[in-house]
Amino acid sequence: MNDLLNRTRAAVWHPCTQMKQLEAAPPLAIARGEGAWLIDPDGRHYLDAISSWWVNLFGHCNPRINAAITDQLGKIEHVMLAGATHAPVVELSERLAALTGLGHAFYASDGASATEIALKMSAHYWRNSGQPEKNGFISLQNGYHGETVGALSVTDIPLFKDTYAPLLRHSVQVPTPDSRRAGPGESAEAYALRCADALEAHLAGHAATTAAFIVEPLVQGAAGMAMYHPAYLTRARALCDQYNVHLIADEIAVGFGRTGTMFAFEQAPPLPLAGSGIKTVRPDFICLSKGITGGYLPLSAVLTTDDVYAAFYGDATARGFLHSHSYTGNPLACRAALAVLDIFEHDQVIATNQARSIEFTGILAEVAAHSRVRHFRHLGMIWAFDVADATPGFSTRFHRAVLALGVFMRPVGNTVYVMPPYVTSADDMRGLAGAMLRCLDNPAI
Repeated sequence: MNDLLNRTRAAVWHPCTQMKQLEAAPPLAIARGEGAWLIDPDGRHYLDAISSWWVNLFGHCNPRINAAITDQLGKIEHVMLAGATHAPVVELSERLAALTGLGHAFYASDGASATEIALKMSAHYWRNSGQPEKNGFISLQNGYHGETVGALSVTDIPLFKDTYAPLLRHSVQVPTPDSRRAGPGESAEAYALRCADALEAHLAGHAATTAAFIVEPLVQGAAGMAMYHPAYLTRARALCDQYNVHLIADEIAVGFGRTGTMFAFEQAPPLPLAGSGIKTVRPDFICLSKGITGGYLPLSAVLTTDDVYAAFYGDATARGFLHSHSYTGNPLACRAALAVLDIFEHDQVIATNQARSIEFTGILAEVAAHSRVRHFRHLGMIWAFDVADATPGFSTRFHRAVLALGVFMRPVGNTVYVMPPYVTSADDMRGLAGAMLRCLDNPAI
């Protein structure tokens, strides 16, 4: 194992990492995985409490996903999607359309690329519609949408953004409805609607130059699992309709059951219509990645409305959406995604997770009551809390301490979060709770 660690330090540039820190805290060497567990070359097991950066849904080495990919390997591993098509990409597009109410899936390989596609597609739509001045974007304070140049332009995390500020396009951030910021006695819903008033004020003066508002529905991941009331999404949809601006739902982290519904935007209360009717809240674009393949292969997708698709349809090549990736719609990745959707359908995953989330929240009750814990929060299969007395370096110290207890976690600042694979058992969760309590009981962490 030491040889592997020496070689990785010499040859690999790890993501989101200050490489010098690996000298004191080497990365966890992994040889294989089973279910919710990672296993190192010496056979030690570590609970994957954050689903390997939120991507793994049904465990490592899942036999059904393995079988789907193996079957596809015997047929076609890849063919370019420009000028060709294949059954897995067609079936996946049809099934995603049925799930989201949006069609015409455009594929890439990662979440940041999905954000880039949605932003470009929105601005290009307005250009094709005779309104090229509508090319600005709005996002939430503390929002995160990826680290490519376009995605970083609508991200509001200084650690990622400030260094590259000269490369980025200006965008506008409006107040986050993060319920931790509510005033004394103010409900999460009231605070969310107060934040929506700020969005309205901006749109009232800038709608003519705004293409889209991009938002992480219900949970802002990199902001420390900031959770907010779904009424904000309903109000945002109404405002985008009123001011003729696209609504982009970045479901990259929260899609595929993480928040208790298949997609987080489904939890938005419906919009009342004139008379007695209601309108289901639906974005103009939805960005998907991470859990889409169960953590197996890189894949992302952007789905949009018939109206957006029609704006690109015509005889002129320049009117089309010419964005491309070499591995767009890769058959192996699409088969993995289809296997994931099969598991959701056949195993009634959403209903099972809703019951499991209640049980797991009970298991974490002692953690929630710990004297160092503030703002313990929970939505679906996501749990998070802030550590009140955290000092600089807390996240690294907590990571190392809990790793020594057989749990793999990466806190965000002073926020500890749990986002486990859906195959995690109650016993696994009890072990995780015990490990976190031991770390919280140590004032040096």
